[in-house]
Amino acid sequence: MFLNIWLFAAFMGLLQGITEFLPVSSSGHLALFQNIFGMESVEDTHMLFSVMLHFGTLISVLIMYRKDIFDMIKAFVGFFRRGGSERGNGSSIGAARLIVMIVIATVPLIAIALLGDYIGQLNAKTGFVGLMLVLTGGLLYVSDKVPKGGKNEKTAKYSDSIVIGLMQAAATLPGISRSGATITGGLIRGFDRSFAVKFSFILSIPAVVGAVVLESSNAIKAGVDPALIVPYIFGTALAAAAGCFAIRLVRFISEKDRFRGFAYYCWGVGVLAIILSFFSR
Repeated sequence: MFLNIWLFAAFMGLLQGITEFLPVSSSGHLALFQNIFGMESVEDTHMLFSVMLHFGTLISVLIMYRKDIFDMIKAFVGFFRRGGSERGNGSSIGAARLIVMIVIATVPLIAIALLGDYIGQLNAKTGFVGLMLVLTGGLLYVSDKVPKGGKNEKTAKYSDSIVIGLMQAAATLPGISRSGATITGGLIRGFDRSFAVKFSFILSIPAVVGAVVLESSNAIKAGVDPALIVPYIFGTALAAAAGCFAIRLVRFISEKDRFRGFAYYCWGVGVLAIILSFFSR
């Protein structure tokens, strides 16, 4: 039991950290592991650990984009210090516009939260998850074909945020990669590739914070065995470390226009999941 919980914590931490940011769908992979291999659901049996894993991935984004986030905080504070005036230097204006874009892009996700229970039931449908992974592969393949754009936080339109927000909302379906969908959405709207990646990952912050807040109350009510706290912390640290690695990798791959490798992977896993779904009935 002692060894098993440490191995479980390590595996889930690495899986969450890597798949949360690589465009392969963390929710889809978790659903497939639970359905095909009979793994226990982290959300149901280790609720606190599920919250901590999300927190670990949040730490990854805060570390990797700490300068941008700090600039956004300064711009937010400066806005109120100036009495609502939009004056400021180019950096502060860009950071302020990024805040507004993030807020706009988050609105569709808030609306889709009302369907949370129905979407959660789709995790048990292996064939559906496989189909969504195939769709994710298609999005990634298209992303490499999109002409390079030049929009950044100073030149992107607020309407771009709406499109990307809708892509993020669609990614609540298990098997659709949140990062893959939002990065592709940004590229289609003419974002510079590095900005598309940055916007996608910073956009994950309110989504992850929301998930942590919503799940925390249930986790506290469920309680936790004190003996599990240290393995949970270990798994969370691995999730944060793996998340930082995954973000660096996505940055590199995006600049090289090589998302099609992930497209092939998603197609392979998706088709395999669809085939296996016929034998699990």
